[in-house]
Amino acid sequence: MSHPDLIRQLENTIENIADFPKPGIQFKDITPIFLNPKLYEDVIEDLANFSRGKVDAVCGIESRGYLFGIAIAVALQVPFILIRKKGKLPPPFVAQKYDLEYGSSEIEMRTGQIKPGQRILVHDDLLATGGTTEAAARLVEKQGAIVSQFSFLIALKALNGDQRLQPFNAEIYSLLNY
Repeated sequence: MSHPDLIRQLENTIENIADFPKPGIQFKDITPIFLNPKLYEDVIEDLANFSRGKVDAVCGIESRGYLFGIAIAVALQVPFILIRKKGKLPPPFVAQKYDLEYGSSEIEMRTGQIKPGQRILVHDDLLATGGTTEAAARLVEKQGAIVSQFSFLIALKALNGDQRLQPFNAEIYSLLNY
């Protein structure tokens, strides 16, 4: 499927849910993609093509980053590393705090799964403000690896999340931009 056709099919498949999870939010429901195996396969092919030959491992952010991240890693024949919410991984792990709109949160990654100097793709389903993705990239750097790419199914451009990722000097790719 050509890129414009893939974008058109995704736009027709992803459901916009008004006022969820709170008033004023336009939620992008990606779950209908999983009802169409060929569409899912085409999405993975597109996302994997962005990274082919350019990364040594894929890190996916819990939990929706796993939905595509694992398949991207398999398509690229590289390892997949989980980035999880605080308290979900056994030790040893490295942690990174980050700020939310109200308060803060923390994510973790097991140590030793990334090797120093490796080129890493950080993947998530959606780029909004970029806080979680920036924290994930910091986890990668804490282990001596290089964030060479970020990829997303969707980027909400008006929220300028890509600006938070600029300091990593990594390629940023999103299949859909709103």
